[in-house]
Amino acid sequence: MEVRLSNQLPVYPSFVPGIRRAPDRGYSLTPAQTETALKNALRYIPEELHEVLAPEFMEELMTRGRIYGYRYRPEGDLKAKPVDQYKGRCLEGKAFQVMIDNNLCFDIALYPYELVTYGETGQVCQNWMQYRLIKQYLEMLTNEQTLVIESGHPLGLFRSRPDAPRVIITNSMMVGMFDNQKDWHIAAQMGVANYGQMTAGGWMYIGPQGIVHGTFNTLLNAGRKKLGIPQDRDLRGYIFVSSGLGGMSGAQPKAAVIAGAASIIAEVDSSRIETRYAQGWVQHVTDDKAEAFRMAQEAMQTKEPISIAYHGNIVDLLEFAESQAIRIDLLSDQTSCHAVYEGGYCPVGISFAERTELLSCDTGRFCSLVDRSLYRHFEVIKKLVARGTYFFDYGNSFMKAIYDAGVKEISRNGVDEKDGFIWPSYVEDIMGPELFDYGYGPFRWVCLSGKQEDLVKTDQAAMDCIDPTRRGQDRDNYNWIRDAGKNRLVVGTQARILYQDAEGRLNIALRFNRMVRDGEVGPIMLGRDHHDVSGTDSPFRETSNIYDGSNVMADMAVQCFAGNAARGMSLVALHNGGGVGIGKAINGGFGMVLDGSERVDEILRSAMLWDVMGGVARRSWARNPNAMSTCTAFNDSYGDRYHITLPFIPKEDLIQNIIRTSLKHKV
Repeated sequence: MEVRLSNQLPVYPSFVPGIRRAPDRGYSLTPAQTETALKNALRYIPEELHEVLAPEFMEELMTRGRIYGYRYRPEGDLKAKPVDQYKGRCLEGKAFQVMIDNNLCFDIALYPYELVTYGETGQVCQNWMQYRLIKQYLEMLTNEQTLVIESGHPLGLFRSRPDAPRVIITNSMMVGMFDNQKDWHIAAQMGVANYGQMTAGGWMYIGPQGIVHGTFNTLLNAGRKKLGIPQDRDLRGYIFVSSGLGGMSGAQPKAAVIAGAASIIAEVDSSRIETRYAQGWVQHVTDDKAEAFRMAQEAMQTKEPISIAYHGNIVDLLEFAESQAIRIDLLSDQTSCHAVYEGGYCPVGISFAERTELLSCDTGRFCSLVDRSLYRHFEVIKKLVARGTYFFDYGNSFMKAIYDAGVKEISRNGVDEKDGFIWPSYVEDIMGPELFDYGYGPFRWVCLSGKQEDLVKTDQAAMDCIDPTRRGQDRDNYNWIRDAGKNRLVVGTQARILYQDAEGRLNIALRFNRMVRDGEVGPIMLGRDHHDVSGTDSPFRETSNIYDGSNVMADMAVQCFAGNAARGMSLVALHNGGGVGIGKAINGGFGMVLDGSERVDEILRSAMLWDVMGGVARRSWARNPNAMSTCTAFNDSYGDRYHITLPFIPKEDLIQNIIRTSLKHKV
């Protein structure tokens, strides 16, 4: 058995016109680091090809800021095929090839030629040499081996056992003192760090549908908590304004329409608007601010949902609304602020093309413009909030970017960012207490057959597993899956997302595996967004409603990853960064191939409850009331096999009196 790239030089592939390309990431290596970067890339290449490829790689590094190995990219669109059309010695090896190609196809990937799936920088792996080797390994993988991947590099196949993971992935797990954006940027240029985002590097991205459901839940619950909308009503008659129509952010107009709102989403890149418009994810396009608000206000009066893409900068749009005293009910932002100085945020006052040019030729000026734009953005939001707008940070590191730009006023404690910011994260105010603390999160599945009829059958089966009368969240999720087909959410291969709690996920997973066993559907890949109950530790996002001081700890995500590996999930992944940037989150996820076997049933019974309840337990220990009640009920139901440690809650006046008395005596 030998896995290596061929000593035959591949034909240089052509680039399809109109496909978005990543901007120059910036070349900033020393001569010694450059030497290492070239050696790192050439170690994938047979020696007889080094003289030809070394100059190509050097050119890529200097003009793109990365070595992508374009010559090794397969020609054309990497659209996912049905699983039985892939080579492989086990079903899992074929299934993961489906997922990789789905992440990199033209319909889904933000920058397909640079292996970026979404979020400006989130990659499946670093370069096309890695991609080719990973594909070879997956074709050879058996059910007694595990493929180990470190920041996109396939370390190799290692003997394991059938109930062990088939693939284990880590991305950008940097040592603490180097765990910052500057050192990561150097490591990425040198070819040793891959930004996996949350699901790109774990091969589980299913297109913008993956965030539509979360946005739908966020908007509905924001309306109910902050606008006084009844539990059985939607957002008809209300307006939601945000920015970003790229990978995940492209979900915003679709989710807003499903939730009943009038929405305006600003986007500076016309190609992203064209993509969402062609897919039917946004209904109207305009570059006129007044026209955008006129259309939205007409829809609000008739209580009809509408989605409008405004081609322009969000700061200009908000300043216009403020100057004209236009009402905005819900306001957010979903530009890629985890990479704010790498092109994820376009400063007001310049075009998207000028932004791209500055990134390449004058990064100092670009960064200065970003800081000034963030200050203006902050100032106009502050004015709108004073007039009654509810603003929430949508987990894109927006408020942290404002803080880093020098606007210390946004700090909640006035000193640093450890206690968060003056406006809430959407997890802090909405998703945490209303969903995560109960165990509800973004459960996903992919019908590996590629057949739409399999997706229709699984939708119905999932709906049959939900009791819409149990909680308001169950009613919302029942309605979501009931209408999923009608809302035409699929981009890429046949996939679905459905927010569910621990028992809901287990019941649906077992039902699906039985359907595979009985021949009703083909094999299925289960997964979830790493942005979930247990999967991510991030004080600015997923764990922003953890108030016991452990919001700065990453034990939960690491334990979730390790526990899923121990229980035999097909794929387990652990990444540094996610939607908020390097050093600001640790996130983990899984993929589980359903082959219909009893072996898979046993893994599901062990792993699915752990994957969710480990996070609910941590939230309960942080004294979150809804998590405490969920864990109490779990202990009552599963006490013969499980027990979660529950906190004792001291009386508030006792603590206050002790502190007051002690400090008084100290003085």
